[in-house]
Amino acid sequence: MAGSIGEVQVDALPYTDQGYEEPGVRDTALRMVEDETKRYRPTKNYLEYFPTPTHTYETPILKAELERISNRQPMEMLSMKRYELPQPAAGQKNDFNAWQDAVNNSCAQLEHQAGRIINLELLSQYGSQAWRLHNEQLVLALEAEQNQLKSIRNKIQEVNWQRKQEQTAAGEELSLLESHWISLVRKNYEIDKACLELETEINQLRASQGGDSVQHTET
Repeated sequence: MAGSIGEVQVDALPYTDQGYEEPGVRDTALRMVEDETKRYRPTKNYLEYFPTPTHTYETPILKAELERISNRQPMEMLSMKRYELPQPAAGQKNDFNAWQDAVNNSCAQLEHQAGRIINLELLSQYGSQAWRLHNEQLVLALEAEQNQLKSIRNKIQEVNWQRKQEQTAAGEELSLLESHWISLVRKNYEIDKACLELETEINQLRASQGGDSVQHTET
């Protein structure tokens, strides 16, 4: 079988070819690999020539967090300021607007906590069922991926089996053709040898006849 990959011509029958274990074959292959690797630029960092990867999911918050981890900085503690209910400052004890802001903040915090309680009640009532349905969906997705993987592996096995069958048949045909070629070469050699022997014999006969003619003339 012959094919092409770029500028490299491939002509091999790995299921049929013989002689890989002969002395010198491995050294020749390693030398060819070494010669090919000399074309590449030497570098210790093989990713040096690749462009900087960009991630669409990298939000400003995530980018800042990655920079913090890269700089080995400690993580900020969770701020509880939003849950505090501060009263007006000492200089604003008699300021109506300051007290109104404090009351509004307290109402907002109370509403937020009430919303959290509702969410916890909904989670307690429906969370387990929702999680079970989610797990079932994950199981179905896993089974689908496993079936797809199995199908791909079967296709790969079929391709390898078909390739082996084709290469085995091609190898047998090549062996027959090689045997036929060797037979024809042997016959040609035998014919050439016979022709040379006949030519030599003819020359000897001619020389013998020429000598008899000369002797008869002298007589």
